[in-house]
Amino acid sequence: MAIAVGMDAFSVSLGMGIYKLRLKQIFIIGITVGIFHVIMPLIGVLAGHLLSETFGKITGYVGGILLIILGLQMIVFSLKNSQQSLILPVGWGILIFALLLSVDSFSAGLSLGMFGVRAAIAALCFGIVAVFLTWSGLLIGRKVQNLLGVYGELLGGIILIAFGLKLLYQFM
Repeated sequence: MAIAVGMDAFSVSLGMGIYKLRLKQIFIIGITVGIFHVIMPLIGVLAGHLLSETFGKITGYVGGILLIILGLQMIVFSLKNSQQSLILPVGWGILIFALLLSVDSFSAGLSLGMFGVRAAIAALCFGIVAVFLTWSGLLIGRKVQNLLGVYGELLGGIILIAFGLKLLYQFM
């Protein structure tokens, strides 16, 4: 389950890796995503005991919409050849990025809470897998950016929109 949840982090990181990120930034982003992938399932387990399944669907919708907005933003700025962006994976943008990637782990935490799984061990697995998959996606995206040049950011935006739509479709 940790790999399945972490694959979204890998895929979205491919799109975000298009930005010219330094290795230090990639390291920090991966650790931050991993921390969120530990915290969010734990919150999901607690929420699963308190709230209905509808709450998990709402977070899925919000996450999907935010990924689509981020992807559209990347496309618009790539077409304008502008280096400015509303959300970059730096500063507060790292926290927003990590939160977006951990929406699935929150939903997984909801279901884990219903089955009585050991939440701490599962969340730790989610975090470790997410760190390595995020690093992999960002590093591969970084290499692709060098190969694609100007079109790399456009491709990254399309990837983010596709995963935003996937997330919306998944929760319908």
